[in-house]
Amino acid sequence: MTATTADAPPPDPRLPKRRGVELLLLVGAVLISVYGYAAVGLARNDAVPPDVAGYGAGLGLLALLAHLAVRFRAPYADPLLLPIAVLLNGLGLVLIYRLDLETPKDQAAPTQLVWSTLGVALFIGVVVFLRDHRVLQRYAYLSVAAALVLMIVPIFFPAVNGAKIWIRVGGLSFQPGEFAKILLAVFFAAYLAANRHALAHTGRRIWKLQLPTGRVLGPIVAIWLLSVGVLVLERDLGTSLLFFGLFVIMLYVATGRTGWIAVGLLLAAVGAFVVGSFEPHVHSRVQDWLDPFASIDAGRGPSQLAQSLFAFAAGGMLGTGLGLGHSILIGFAAKSDFILATAGEELGLAGLTAVFLLYALLVARGYRAGLALRDPFGRLLSIGLASILALQVFVIAGGVMGLIPLTGMAMPFLAQGGSSVVTNWIIVALLIRVSDQARRPRPDHVETGVIAPMAEDEL
Repeated sequence: MTATTADAPPPDPRLPKRRGVELLLLVGAVLISVYGYAAVGLARNDAVPPDVAGYGAGLGLLALLAHLAVRFRAPYADPLLLPIAVLLNGLGLVLIYRLDLETPKDQAAPTQLVWSTLGVALFIGVVVFLRDHRVLQRYAYLSVAAALVLMIVPIFFPAVNGAKIWIRVGGLSFQPGEFAKILLAVFFAAYLAANRHALAHTGRRIWKLQLPTGRVLGPIVAIWLLSVGVLVLERDLGTSLLFFGLFVIMLYVATGRTGWIAVGLLLAAVGAFVVGSFEPHVHSRVQDWLDPFASIDAGRGPSQLAQSLFAFAAGGMLGTGLGLGHSILIGFAAKSDFILATAGEELGLAGLTAVFLLYALLVARGYRAGLALRDPFGRLLSIGLASILALQVFVIAGGVMGLIPLTGMAMPFLAQGGSSVVTNWIIVALLIRVSDQARRPRPDHVETGVIAPMAEDEL
């Protein structure tokens, strides 16, 4: 009787690289941005801006250079991340340029373009020179030390709009806390990856929550409390809220304990109540949130939040059209904190929904890359970075729409702010690097064509 021949192994389950799809989407992103730039000129001056070709060529060149870096250094990266970033950045430049037309003596779009160019350059640098994201795990404590220094330094500089979050040297200013959030995400990911079993399975159980031992949980809680304490002293409540949310999300992902979400929400509510009751700057924002039209009733005119709500209402379903709104009435923060109101008024609910879907897709692809990774550090890092973007969008959108009290933060890629746009480009670069590692075929795939099972501690 002849022995039965073993079945041949299944074909190699390699994922396609999708670089052609990425290039096609980049072309679409650049064309949409150029169309928006031309639409603003037609609406305001009845003529296409004379530099529209230069704007399109510049944005297209930046997109092409970034694409080439991904094509040759991260060929298996997610094809949606870069096009979404280019489209959001291009739309942000269009909105800032549109508001610049209302403030001829305060032009922000040229400076924002310079910062965007720097951000793309750093994106290329990260993609080219960081060959493996796991290298960052070695520098966990150096990252947290640098983050704390970056957060402490602004204390010694004058406050701007009630918050000490800026460093100004001559005509140059930047916000170091923007860079600190990436460094803290690296530290949290490295520490939680190294101690995830102790955090999940040791310590005392209280109700449905497994509390780890102080030796394990103490260091990361101390770093988090120190970070939030410094930010409270600087009156940077938006970033402190972001760091708190990041800490809770990453702790939940590392341990799988839903009780941490409940504890996080409880502590956030208590902290918000205490700070909102006793800190005058925050208390005024809470009062404005509770009754945004109080200043109108008192005869002082509409507040910024009221003007923002008026802008959203004026936009309706399809918007007034680019260049035809009046959101500049919001005042000094129209190009930064309240730029979403311009998008809501001139693009309408339909356009605003599209913007939110872009953010949602960007965050979802970051989560997807993290879940596909084998190493715990990369998984936590990817989810942490994507959560930073999600929390920023929630805090800013909720504030300008009156859902939560307003906190000063920059809408990723859209708002005026050099530090913000540079930081967000670095975040996208790290997500590109992580997604390339997640989608890249492992050596055992190439040799046998069979997917190797994950180790039990990697599930």
